[in-house]
Amino acid sequence: MTTTTLAVLVPLLPFLGAAAGLLLGRTAPGFVRPLAVLPTLASLVLAALVAVRQGGDQAVNAATELTPTGSIPIELALHIDGFAALTAVLVGVVATCVQIYSTGYLRDDPRYPSYAALVSLFTSAMLLVVYSGDLMVLLVGWEIMGICSYFLVGHYWETPEARAASLKAFLVTKLGDVPFLIGLFALATDAGSFRITTVLDAVATGGLDHPTLIALLLLAGVAGKSAQFPLHTWLPDAMAGPTPVSALIHAATMVAAGVYFIARLLPVFEASQAVMIVLAVMAAVTMAGSALAALAQDDIKRVLAYSTIGQLGYMTGALAVGDRGAAVFHLLSHGAFKALLFLAAGVIIHAAGTNSLAAMSRMKDLRDRVPSAYWTMTVALLALAAIPPFSGFFSKESVLGAAEHVATGHTEHAPGAAGWTVLVAGLLTALLTAAYATRLWLLAFRGRGTEAPDHGRQPRTMTVVLWVLAVPSLAVGGLAYRVLPDWFDGRDLTPTLATSVLGTGVALVGGIVTYAAWRHTTALAARVPLGAVAAHPEGDAGQVEAEAIASHAPAYGGVAYAPDPADPGRLLLGPLHRHAAVGFHLDTVYAALFVRPVQAGATLVRFLDREVVETYVRGAGALPRLLGAAVRRAQTGNLQTYVSALLAGTVVLVVAAVLVATGA
Repeated sequence: MTTTTLAVLVPLLPFLGAAAGLLLGRTAPGFVRPLAVLPTLASLVLAALVAVRQGGDQAVNAATELTPTGSIPIELALHIDGFAALTAVLVGVVATCVQIYSTGYLRDDPRYPSYAALVSLFTSAMLLVVYSGDLMVLLVGWEIMGICSYFLVGHYWETPEARAASLKAFLVTKLGDVPFLIGLFALATDAGSFRITTVLDAVATGGLDHPTLIALLLLAGVAGKSAQFPLHTWLPDAMAGPTPVSALIHAATMVAAGVYFIARLLPVFEASQAVMIVLAVMAAVTMAGSALAALAQDDIKRVLAYSTIGQLGYMTGALAVGDRGAAVFHLLSHGAFKALLFLAAGVIIHAAGTNSLAAMSRMKDLRDRVPSAYWTMTVALLALAAIPPFSGFFSKESVLGAAEHVATGHTEHAPGAAGWTVLVAGLLTALLTAAYATRLWLLAFRGRGTEAPDHGRQPRTMTVVLWVLAVPSLAVGGLAYRVLPDWFDGRDLTPTLATSVLGTGVALVGGIVTYAAWRHTTALAARVPLGAVAAHPEGDAGQVEAEAIASHAPAYGGVAYAPDPADPGRLLLGPLHRHAAVGFHLDTVYAALFVRPVQAGATLVRFLDREVVETYVRGAGALPRLLGAAVRRAQTGNLQTYVSALLAGTVVLVVAAVLVATGA
């Protein structure tokens, strides 16, 4: 087969698997799991073959006109360069691991067939975005991912949290998609085509008439999809969905799409220095704010959610300094260890019966219940904290090194102010990232109190994929930073000495200070008694999580969410803790600025509809009815009455005529 044919099959196979899974879910349930795993696995194999054939050389381009439009054509086009090929492999790896993991995690869930089909469709849409060479076709995948996320986040629709989270994710991302769509049309109008290669050629020749406006419109959509400030608030709430969905969204799809889109069209954004400054400020605020919020969260999945927002901030920071190689390097590295973190968190939640770190900190020997999750999550957290030689160190230091080059004037891909903004925020975030990663590890695995509950062994499918993902989290960074430049723009991704020393130093300081704070608070605080543990039956981990979401205190009653006096985050953040725990009240601000005015407007419209419009309608119907009743009463059927009325009317008319004539 040609490379083009293989590339077409990569997004097509998961789509066909999704369609077949939906059709056979009720009639032949035995085929659901093979249809979930095998097409995705085959897509991964084909994506790897495409990457090998592409090899970082000249981009693979192919196109055929999809439909005649009469003006700007829409084409079914492929554009596969080095980082598109590698990103597709990442999507395939994570999606396959998630599908395999889900066969055990949701093995008793009656809605598993629809869940698996939606995950396959989600994967297909992301692969379409990665391989697409036409902006309109890319938009199709972009929107399908938004729809799939709505259903997947709301998988546990019985719980109000899941329903609210799915609706919030849909509305916030669509809020960004409106200007994004306008920006795509404006870009195509200036460039004369939706083809990505044509658009980039137009940028290179100065063919864009409104680069700043177009880039800002596109940036709004990216901020919504990739959960960047100020449209990031949907992502922590999306943790109400199943943990495998969180792994898929956070590691390789949905949020990665925005970063990938900017990397693909980076020259469009570089055409305006003002946009690069905006992008740098957005990245800086996202990084620092999300790291502070992560340090205050009690739900283990919300910690990881804010962590994702911060790591995406690193990627957008690299793009803000004009280095898409560093951005995509961190995208690949982050995809591996973040998928591992979420899937390991799912195992821990299954074992502990709760999402709450406060409850886990009151369990001793939890790490002995889940040794695979303990060791693999330790690897992933070290990668997250950018401790050498784990993969996160090399990719994060590449971002900081790119920012340093721009800040010190060694490269001119972006304004120096953007470089300094990203560099300072990146170092501060490195400190905070190590702090919340250390806090999560201590509270989850170094708890003190009663014996951890025993919910039985986790299915093997849930633990095997953890070790699969641990390999790239441990080893890929040290190898990739030398190889990836040949696949990208040829820029050096080797970490610089200054940023390596500073980045590693602040990370170690963050970890050590957090450990010292934990020792201090543990020694001083009296442990809160745990009480009786309500046992969950061995089996479906997804059911355990669903019950956890539904009850807020799945195994420990009110104690589960009681403040933990040994939480080092409270000591480190001090009075800032209560603000960081609620995301610095952004949801409250948005409720005041947008939600309440919209609700007030809806109330006014309802009042006008019911009290004004309906009153008019009822009056318009009542008046003829009253007139009809009056006329009906006059129709007595008596001839004398009719003649008398006629004479009386005649007399009245004569008198009126005489009076008028006299007055005249």
